[in-house]
Amino acid sequence: MNFSGSRILLLLTCVLTLPACNDEAQDTHPDQPVTHRRQLFKQFTRTLEPMGMVARDRLPFNRTEFLASARDLQQLAGKPWSLFTPDSNYPPTHAKPEVWLKPFEFKAAQQALQDKASALAALAREGSLDDLKAAVNDLQRSCKSCHDQFRNDS
Repeated sequence: MNFSGSRILLLLTCVLTLPACNDEAQDTHPDQPVTHRRQLFKQFTRTLEPMGMVARDRLPFNRTEFLASARDLQQLAGKPWSLFTPDSNYPPTHAKPEVWLKPFEFKAAQQALQDKASALAALAREGSLDDLKAAVNDLQRSCKSCHDQFRNDS
């Protein structure tokens, strides 16, 4: 394949400007707390999703895998909160101002999630499938409650 100089320049221009097509603001903070906490929440979601699929009978239950995921989730449940610093309320955050305006309520939501993740991990060792399903659903409700109160969906 023979590319002319103008085609290579056009291709290079497209590749370099593609990130600019994204409407979302970039995290320009030197420590990138917004980016890091979003990565942790994505990891949290990827870890929780298979357990949610088990809870909805869309995946078969494998206690060993479930237990590993529950333990991973328990570890992740405490990690993002230190990244909600006063200087991290800037785009591209999806956090509502209530995170900083209602710190006690936000802390209570964090603790509820961590407690539910710990309970799920403990139950995953030997609890019944029905109890595990209920615990996963309870944890997911905790996530939704926090999102409703403290996260913009835009």
